[in-house]
Amino acid sequence: MLDIFFGIMNLVVFYYISRAVALRAGDLQGAPTYFAFASVGIVLTVVMQAATTGLAKRVREEQLTGTLEILVMQPISSIQLAVGLTGFPFLFSVIRGALYIAIGALFLDLQLGNADILGFVLVLAATGCALSAIGIALGAIVLVFKQGEALAAVVTFGFTMLGGALFPRDLLPDWLQYLGDLLPTRFALDGLRSALFEGGGWHGDLVALIVTSVILIPLALWFFSALLAVVKRRGSLSQY
Repeated sequence: MLDIFFGIMNLVVFYYISRAVALRAGDLQGAPTYFAFASVGIVLTVVMQAATTGLAKRVREEQLTGTLEILVMQPISSIQLAVGLTGFPFLFSVIRGALYIAIGALFLDLQLGNADILGFVLVLAATGCALSAIGIALGAIVLVFKQGEALAAVVTFGFTMLGGALFPRDLLPDWLQYLGDLLPTRFALDGLRSALFEGGGWHGDLVALIVTSVILIPLALWFFSALLAVVKRRGSLSQY
């Protein structure tokens, strides 16, 4: 409940910031106001934080409470372990993101007259899947080094800023724009904004996110399994 509350407060802050910011609608990827533009960035940040830091945080908590080795000893595969630990944070973040958009539309003048709700939901779900691969890889790093939350925070910050979460990417230096164009957050933000404010044009971004998920998730699961095996061989699973 506190997570939801502070997310709503964050939304309110950007609503009032938007009233002091003057940017042309043409600079905001179809969003009618800066608040509308930033609200999608806030939603993506929520999903990004859950997808990237969720597993790392859970693994660290299990290490500190001494229950990680008990989980690993259960008759489940390393893939089931990784997916199981990330399941709730991912689903909760998607629900929170949709709730924030609904609150913005009902109480904060977020204009969604042209919204394609199906497109928004599909892009949001694909975003969570694509970004969860990064979270699984970060969780694997925590298994070995016993730390990783700071790295997860840096990754989240970099991906959201370079992807254009809170300001248009064309305000960045050219070389950072090129880097941002390669990140999955770029496709996520473009797709979500297209679905909400233009009612179309999100299909290409959805395909890009699905392809990203198909490529990155198997690699991340392999990486998690490999590092889990390393920790088992070293006998350091219970160390924290």
